[in-house]
Amino acid sequence: MLLTKVLPFLVGVNNGGVELILVKEQNGVQFTSTTLVAPAQTIPSGEEERETWGKKIDFLLSVIGFAVDLANVWRFPYLCYKNGGGAFLVPYLFFMVIAGMPLFYMELALGQYNREGAAGVWKICPIFKGVGFTVILISLYVGFYYNVIISWALFYLFSSFTRELPWVHCNNTWNSPNCSDWADNSSIGDIYKATPAQEYFERAVLHIQDSNGIGDLGRPRWQLTSCLAVVIILLYFSLWKGVKTSGKVVWITATMPYVVLTVLLLRGVTLPGAIDGIKAYLSVDFLRLCDAKVWIEAATQICFSLGVGFGVLIAFSSYNKFSNNCYRDAIITSSINSLTSFFSGFVVFSFLGYMSHKHNVALDKVARDGAGLVFVIYPEAIATLPGSSVWAVIFFIMLLTLGLDSAMGGMESVITGLIDEFKFLHKHRELFTLFIVVSTFLISLFCVTNGGMYVFTLLDHFAAGTSILFGVLIEAIGIAWFYGVDRFSDDIKEMIGHRPGRYWRLCWKFVSPCFLLRLAYAITPETEHHLVDNGEVRQFTVSVTLSLIIIFLA
Repeated sequence: MLLTKVLPFLVGVNNGGVELILVKEQNGVQFTSTTLVAPAQTIPSGEEERETWGKKIDFLLSVIGFAVDLANVWRFPYLCYKNGGGAFLVPYLFFMVIAGMPLFYMELALGQYNREGAAGVWKICPIFKGVGFTVILISLYVGFYYNVIISWALFYLFSSFTRELPWVHCNNTWNSPNCSDWADNSSIGDIYKATPAQEYFERAVLHIQDSNGIGDLGRPRWQLTSCLAVVIILLYFSLWKGVKTSGKVVWITATMPYVVLTVLLLRGVTLPGAIDGIKAYLSVDFLRLCDAKVWIEAATQICFSLGVGFGVLIAFSSYNKFSNNCYRDAIITSSINSLTSFFSGFVVFSFLGYMSHKHNVALDKVARDGAGLVFVIYPEAIATLPGSSVWAVIFFIMLLTLGLDSAMGGMESVITGLIDEFKFLHKHRELFTLFIVVSTFLISLFCVTNGGMYVFTLLDHFAAGTSILFGVLIEAIGIAWFYGVDRFSDDIKEMIGHRPGRYWRLCWKFVSPCFLLRLAYAITPETEHHLVDNGEVRQFTVSVTLSLIIIFLA
């Protein structure tokens, strides 16, 4: 008679796995088999399951869409042209390698491991939680004026649906006696002359002429207010359900700019003078590298272009799967951002070369950066093309999509950072998102008044300048020196299976903090430097500043 008895029992735990030994007794003889059962994947921070991106590509497009913003189009090409052309790429790539990529990688890894927003991740070192709230506040500040830029683009988009663009002639009701077409304006340096495109932006869109200064703002303009309301509505319905909705929206907002840039480049290179503009953009002047200002502008551009310090990268990566390869993501997305900046320069300077040729003026007379490029010079160039209304619609759709996904990133940083810190908000994400976007809208109304440009300039200069650099500096110090590079490297190994190389660890501990500290001082206006040297302006030393920050955080 065959007698069989099976006795399963637990023997122990081996490296986190459960060892199961199956004992089978048959006619008095025991047979054993051993199985190592791997436990379910554990998440260090998690008491509850966290929402994740629907697809990996949703995350990549969201990061790319946030990092690639209006500054890639209106700032980098001009800086490259002004600072030695192709030679400018030397300091730009240098700072990208020693600071940009390491900080980008650090924030992605920090968010993914801890799976919380910009404030919540500092449970690893609670004394630095103030840094998290600081970057959330800065992202909120930036939203107050960044959404206004998008509303300008929307205003221009609506204005482009006409047979003749409204910034072509000087015979409109908003034009002043100083308005002069380029063809009639032989003295380009005449400060009393203004082109139709310039007056359209300043007098028809902004209505600066109706304000005497920041003390005379007036009421919000209904046209810009309506455009701003549309922008806020788009942001709300992109964010209200979390990354499940925003991850789908970026399929349009993050890819559309590349399609439009390619179309504009194909049209731009066919214009007379375009090749001369591109040559000026790429011309190499290595002597410019002897100027410290060139290196400072390269460092500033790479720091702000990648978007570190806003809490957005931390928020986005916190929705990744725990085992996601954040190292590869950091390399891919930061490289795409820089390549996009370089590519957009060909588009911009093909049209600037055309403008220079058409009006027979030097290129430096038409080359500029900032809002003046995309709301004055570019619209003016487009207005001279056959089918100008179609090209204008295409161009301003690009600006709209460039701005929207960056604005979505900033809002997500605020929303994720706060609902992760105050857990009861998780159940009311839709209402809390509505509260944030409506609050942003109400503050932004100050920027769409007659004197709104003064408020806009104030926010633009002081909302996210040195404050962001010091925020990232303290963040890097907190990770590298307080939490510890070794512990941080072990966290990364737990996620992706290997520790970061020695290069990354050295950058996090020494190179990047020194870079940020030097840059934060370097971007102080030169006029202020000489006042400080003369003792006319009080300036905190670095040691005093850091001491105050530490006291505040404590």
